[in-house]
Amino acid sequence: MDAPSDTSTLVIGMIPARWASTRFPGKPLHLIAGKSLVQHVWERCQQCSSLDRIIVATDDDRIYQAAKEFGAEVIMTSADHPTGTDRLAEAAAHFPEATHIINIQGDEPQIEPALIDELTHALLSDADISMATAANEITDEALLNDSNVVKVVLRLDGDALYFSRSPLPFRRSASPELKLYRHKGIYAYRKDFLQDFVTWQPSPLELAESLEQLRALENGARIKVIITDDESGGVDTLEQAQQLEAIINSIH
Repeated sequence: MDAPSDTSTLVIGMIPARWASTRFPGKPLHLIAGKSLVQHVWERCQQCSSLDRIIVATDDDRIYQAAKEFGAEVIMTSADHPTGTDRLAEAAAHFPEATHIINIQGDEPQIEPALIDELTHALLSDADISMATAANEITDEALLNDSNVVKVVLRLDGDALYFSRSPLPFRRSASPELKLYRHKGIYAYRKDFLQDFVTWQPSPLELAESLEQLRALENGARIKVIITDDESGGVDTLEQAQQLEAIINSIH
C-alpha cells in the first residue's frame, strides 16, 4: 500500500467477520480455492492505495486465530451488538487517531480495490459528506421486485435521496433520464460521524425497511453514492461459495 499524501488523515479499512450466520455458520473461515473467505477479502484490501491500516474485527476466537495466521491485524469485539455498525464503532474506538473508517464486507472476496479507493477519496475530498457508498445501475427488471435487493435513488448531485427494498421509484409515466440503481453494501465514514451514528435511536424508516443507512438520512446526513461497474457480490450461502471456487479454479 502506498503511503498517504495527507498526514493529517488516518484511514482504516475494517473487515467485520462474524461466526454466526443463519444461512452459513462459520462463513468467514470457509475455504475457497485453499484460502478462507476473510483472507480473500483481506488480500483484496492489500491492493488498495488509500488505506493506512487494514483491520479484521471479529467476535470469535477461531476467526481471530486464523486471521493472525495469515498475517492480518485483528481485534476482538463483543458478540452482542444489535447491528454491524455498532460492531464497527466498537472496533474503531480502538484507534483514537483514526479519522476515517471504511467498512468492507467480509463476505465479498472479489471486491474491487479501485472501488474502495474511490469511496475513500470521495469522502476525503468533501468535508460535508458524512458517508459514502456505492451502487450499480440495474438492468434486470426482476431485481426491482426482489426485496433482498436494496434500491437507491439519487439527488441530482449524486447524494442518496432514499434507499428501499421496494421497487424504487414507482414509474407512473415516462422519465427518459431516469436510471435505476442497486445499492452495494460498502460504506466509508468520517469517524466522528460514525461515533454519533451509534448514539442515535433506530429511526422509523430504518425499522420499517431494516436498512441502517436510513437512520443517517433521517438525521440529515449526506451520503455520497459512487456509481460503479463493479458487480462483485457477497457470498451468502455454501452454494455461492462453491460457485465462486469453481470460477477461481477455472481462471488458475
